[in-house]
Amino acid sequence: MTNGFLYQAFMYLAAAVVCVPVAKKLGMGSVLGYLLAGMLIGPFAFGFIGKEGQDIMHFAEFGVVMMLFLIGLELEPAHFWNLRGRILGMGSLQLAATALLVGSGLLMIGFTWQAALAAGLALAMSSTAIVLQTLREKGLSTAESGRSAIAVLLFQDIAVIPILALLPFLTLKTGTSVASGHDGMLSHLPGWLQTSSVLCALLAVIAAGRYVIAPFLRIIAGAELREVCVAASLLIIFGIACLMKLVGLSPALGAFLAGVVLANSEFRHELQSDIEPFKGLLLGLFFIAVGASINFKLITDDPLPVFALVAALVVAKALVLAAAGRLFRLSFDQNCIFTVALSQVGEFAFVLFAFMGTLDILSGQWFDTMMAVTALSMTATPVLMLINERLILPRFGTREQAEQPADIIDVQNKVIIAGFSTFGSTVGRFLRANGIEATILDNNSDRVDLLRKMGFRVFYGDATRLDILHSAGAAEASILIVAIDTAATNCSLVATVRKHFPNLTVLVRARNNLETFELMELGASRVYRECLDASVRLGVDVLAQLGFRRYTAQRAGQNFMKYDEDALHKLAPHRHDEKKYIITTREQIRLQEQMLANDIQSSHGLIDHAWENKEGGCGCPE
Repeated sequence: MTNGFLYQAFMYLAAAVVCVPVAKKLGMGSVLGYLLAGMLIGPFAFGFIGKEGQDIMHFAEFGVVMMLFLIGLELEPAHFWNLRGRILGMGSLQLAATALLVGSGLLMIGFTWQAALAAGLALAMSSTAIVLQTLREKGLSTAESGRSAIAVLLFQDIAVIPILALLPFLTLKTGTSVASGHDGMLSHLPGWLQTSSVLCALLAVIAAGRYVIAPFLRIIAGAELREVCVAASLLIIFGIACLMKLVGLSPALGAFLAGVVLANSEFRHELQSDIEPFKGLLLGLFFIAVGASINFKLITDDPLPVFALVAALVVAKALVLAAAGRLFRLSFDQNCIFTVALSQVGEFAFVLFAFMGTLDILSGQWFDTMMAVTALSMTATPVLMLINERLILPRFGTREQAEQPADIIDVQNKVIIAGFSTFGSTVGRFLRANGIEATILDNNSDRVDLLRKMGFRVFYGDATRLDILHSAGAAEASILIVAIDTAATNCSLVATVRKHFPNLTVLVRARNNLETFELMELGASRVYRECLDASVRLGVDVLAQLGFRRYTAQRAGQNFMKYDEDALHKLAPHRHDEKKYIITTREQIRLQEQMLANDIQSSHGLIDHAWENKEGGCGCPE
């Protein structure tokens, strides 16, 4: 038994180490990487693990418990209240309408109403991991589509808890005991007494979080031993899980409630840092186990029903999401992004389906089918996003906006700013405060509307289009400031400008050195790394706090930036040769530190010399 468990653990970890980095490199995300690892080592592919892999599955389920505890910790009441409109309005509409539409479809193909309701709620979930990663990579987190998607995901994360609490009562209706999934000590009691006991247990978790756990953590923190603090954090999770198990509920429910109660405590960040590594590992094992449980034989034997279900599900969710976005007044392009991003089924569906399986709400065949449908819909998300980005938005996304009279560019200035989010708007406000007017272009329709209300004259348009640049007066302008959030768009714009407007000075914002090198190769006049100034300013303040003269610290900061810019030009030719790049980097760092040290010594020497002259002058007779 021990050898079998060790072999399973080894295969799970080996598959994760191999598959997850590959999936991340391909832009698929870590969740899909874990699922792929499970599919490959599972009994339906290479067969490295068999059905006995469920031993690991039960262990890995604690990853889900820890994830919900951390989600609860992140739900500060004040933050939740600020987003209440979108979360409660858009989130509840999406979940209820999708569950109703999907559940009705499942009823038509033979599901019982209990199974249809449970499966409909599970399939209404979207993938938090995939959506947040995609929004971050494409620079859409602060766009209207991104904020709306995050609000819906937050509501879904919260909704998992009442859904988990609801599932045992659905199984009671089908004649199965609550204990079928949890073996609770209350399973022999009447239904009303079970319900009362469950409510008392939930209230006990809330009370313990406020009056027991916080004082307990203060005592543990007094020991000042890291390993004891970690043990205490895990003890809290496992203790809550045991309590929920005793009353026949999902341990995740209690963990979430405890997290919410502790969200405003002084130990919030401590708990997050203690539990995060365990959560990541166990959650990864959970998704590997889910991938291993997907019945590929079912798909290969009769693929048409499975793929038809995937297509029908994605279409149904897209229809509901599009209607919700339209109701909440998202523009066409933002609504397309919002709809496609959330149209898959999420990782919480695996959790819910696994729970349904233990409660016998779904038959074995339908359980396998729903797991396969969920995994396939997640796998299809990157493809759908690519289709939306390459085919739908370029063809239809700006048509609605282009017809608006306000988008006709009827002014021409010496300065053009492409992209007016945080970076671009700061530059624009600075120039306007100094009497310099700029022609501002932005391709986020919702941001354009908001900026116009704030008093800025902004034109909607894709700055990478040659006709838009001509309309903005690029042929007569002196300077183009490129401040778009997406690196690929910045590079495309610089290449277009260098080809058609060679006399235009192009000043570009970049996030890091790699973007800087690419923009330099494309011919940007100057590249500004957005974090460099802030980082050096912080370093200057540190020097001043440590006793350096403010003038000396500021001069050291200016010299550091000058030397760093010079080093960047020397590193650029070697960026494709890793060995030469590393050697040159080490050499430049050494030279930079040496020159800065010499500058500081020279500065002290000048000050001492000036002081000696001053003393000598005072001592000389007039």
